[in-house]
Amino acid sequence: MSEQNTAEPVSPQDREYLHRCVALAAEALAEGDEPFGSVLVDPRGEVLFEDRNRVKDGDGTRHPEFEIARWAAANVAPGERSGCVVYTSGEHCPMCSAAHAWVGLGGIVYAVSSEQLTAWRSGWGIPPGPVTPLPIRAVAPDIPVSGPDPVLAAEVRVLHARRHGVDESN
Repeated sequence: MSEQNTAEPVSPQDREYLHRCVALAAEALAEGDEPFGSVLVDPRGEVLFEDRNRVKDGDGTRHPEFEIARWAAANVAPGERSGCVVYTSGEHCPMCSAAHAWVGLGGIVYAVSSEQLTAWRSGWGIPPGPVTPLPIRAVAPDIPVSGPDPVLAAEVRVLHARRHGVDESN
């Protein structure tokens, strides 16, 4: 069964945070980077930390989800981490899923799945990345997951199409 069939749907409240993630992804794209953005939210709904992709200079580990895990490890008490949620424009890669689980963060809500992104890239003739795009639950099976969000998927697709020079105006 695919991740899309096992994840919970995105709520209207979740979508508010996902809008910020998509804005961060657009910011990353404007800076010449891969279009991904993420925010860490505490149980009260306060955004604790946010970041965007920063891999353009050659460090492929500078994903915003990984940066969130590192920031949380240094700044959020271990007993409070499981109540925090990471919102992200794209589903965590295996590296970020593992970091999320090792740090002990709570749920993950994403706008588009790895399955969607992989299908888009394949359809555009873009070769696959260096790491197999596993769903979050294949790496960290106990993390609650919500997504993808059909409302934001088209917007995220446009960002990725632009990144790869794909004209989807047809």
